[in-house]
Amino acid sequence: MEKSSLDADCCALNTVLVEEKRGHLIPNGNAHQGVNGTLNGGPISAAAGAVSAAGAEKRQGFPERETWTRQMDFMMSCVGFAVGLGNVWRFPYLCYKNGGGVFLIPYVLFIFLGGIPIFFLEIALGQFMKAGSINVWNIAPLFKGLGYASMVIVFFCNTYYIMVLAWGFYYLIKSFNSTLPWSTCDNPWNTENCIEIFRHDDCQNGTIGNSTFGNLTCEENKVLNISDGLDEPGVINWELMLCLMAVWVMVYFCVWKGVKSTGKIVYFTATFPYVVLIILLVRGVTLPGAYDGILYYVKPDWSKLGEVWIDAGTQIFFSYAIGLGALTALGSYNRFNNDCYKDAFVLALINSGTSFFSGFVVFSILGFMASEQGVDISKVAESGPGLAFIAYPKAVSLMPVAPVWAALFFVMLLLLGLDSQFVGVEGFVTGILDLFPGKYYMRYQREIAVAICCLLCFIIDLSMVTQGGMYVFQLFDYYSASGMTLLWQAFWECVVVAWVYGADRFMDDIARMIGYRPFPWMKWCWSFITPCVCMGIFLFHLLNYKPLTYNNVYVYPWWGEVIGWCLALSSMLCIPVSLVYKLSGAKGTFREVCTISSYSNHFLSIFIFSFILCFILFIIINSSNFLLKYYLYFIK
Repeated sequence: MEKSSLDADCCALNTVLVEEKRGHLIPNGNAHQGVNGTLNGGPISAAAGAVSAAGAEKRQGFPERETWTRQMDFMMSCVGFAVGLGNVWRFPYLCYKNGGGVFLIPYVLFIFLGGIPIFFLEIALGQFMKAGSINVWNIAPLFKGLGYASMVIVFFCNTYYIMVLAWGFYYLIKSFNSTLPWSTCDNPWNTENCIEIFRHDDCQNGTIGNSTFGNLTCEENKVLNISDGLDEPGVINWELMLCLMAVWVMVYFCVWKGVKSTGKIVYFTATFPYVVLIILLVRGVTLPGAYDGILYYVKPDWSKLGEVWIDAGTQIFFSYAIGLGALTALGSYNRFNNDCYKDAFVLALINSGTSFFSGFVVFSILGFMASEQGVDISKVAESGPGLAFIAYPKAVSLMPVAPVWAALFFVMLLLLGLDSQFVGVEGFVTGILDLFPGKYYMRYQREIAVAICCLLCFIIDLSMVTQGGMYVFQLFDYYSASGMTLLWQAFWECVVVAWVYGADRFMDDIARMIGYRPFPWMKWCWSFITPCVCMGIFLFHLLNYKPLTYNNVYVYPWWGEVIGWCLALSSMLCIPVSLVYKLSGAKGTFREVCTISSYSNHFLSIFIFSFILCFILFIIINSSNFLLKYYLYFIK
């Protein structure tokens, strides 16, 4: 094999390529490779490989990696992480907005073109390498920035996502009242325009056009106590801060002992929301107007078939929790010979099935609310936090025994978000701990790492429990851990595995684990289809970028957008910066550095060149938009 002069990491990859010709590579739990068997010999027992890996671990001084007590622990953890609030509040809204049943056509198509292939890739990669989201990319050390990028994304996600749980916990506490606070207008935070019951007939003379519902003023005036802009942070809401602290304490004690405890907790947090969903559906379909709501949800509008593709593709990448590195961490605790191929399809079915089922629950209730108010359903349907904390509580307040249904709903909301949150923290902590060799192992290492992670996130979250906290929350949500950052991450995951490491080699690795080769469709997706889908949606978002606003009224200042783009680029730049750093630190000519192996050299050069072009295009377009916007701003 041609000698390469890369640094230590790149030399490790050359060793892998050499050993591929001589023997069977088995991961040892921390991405250090051991040799067992021969490549061209008969089939090698996966169990034997796993034993060899464990032995290698102990020889090198690494503590033996934990594994799930039973395989169902892994399944429930993946369900808890991937099935979250987006399935309940985002999918139903997108479905009704984009033509009802018509939305399901591109949605199902993107499941097989992007969702399942990358979902399977991340789990299989973690299971094969027995490492977290950083060390798994030792298979292609030049692109180890992918691991750092996923860590940045999941850290941001852990930081702002928990605010939704804090709001839900606050509402849950307030639900234990005989009269729901947001159902009346006699509270100190209500405005003079507040009304308790809204009917379409009352609007005929336009006398209450500027009125607000009690729960809308509860959300904005009581819970958020929102200020006039990002530049007015105001004071801390102490009630909300205590709720935030309580939720972080719950997360800590769910994660501090590792997968042995996490695998048990998710049996409750992942399954109980389904019990509540079924109860709410049974109650919802018995309410007047429920049939109209469900019909509005699923009735196809074929005229929108050409408009729904981008929303469908984005929803798949959003709801499958792709690119965060947590799925890789969960897969790393699997047994080496676990059938992760079958698991990926089962989990995808559960994820998308939950989204579709949640639509019936949500729209049966919204149909009832529209019937009570005498308005069209489109007037009451909202997306995101507006659905969870304004529209749905408003509907619940109209039901008999309203506090019971409100408590059930917010318990479901809290549990849906809680398991997603603590699995996300688990993925982040796993990636951090994998960076430390065994000789640095210390007692209570995990407990300390989890505590530091939770404390750091809590300190950042304090900016979101102020009067201007909602503006900070939206900055994180819009820029840091959704949309373009996840698509960028998913694109490079496919490119690196398929073209740098080699799709055929990875298929062979999977066959060694599960005993058979997956259907070639996976390889085709990783190599061609999924990267094109990711880059296509990414470029669409980029070219149709619109500045962030709050409630379509407040426009963020220019420096707020700069902060947002810094959040986005902090993860996206990890890939090129890491690549340039490793190349610049290597000895030899550029051709020698890029010649990692005879069969990957051509494609690696092509994709490095393509990457540079895409990155330059990205910078030029955004720089032009910013310069034009600020030029017009200063002219005024």
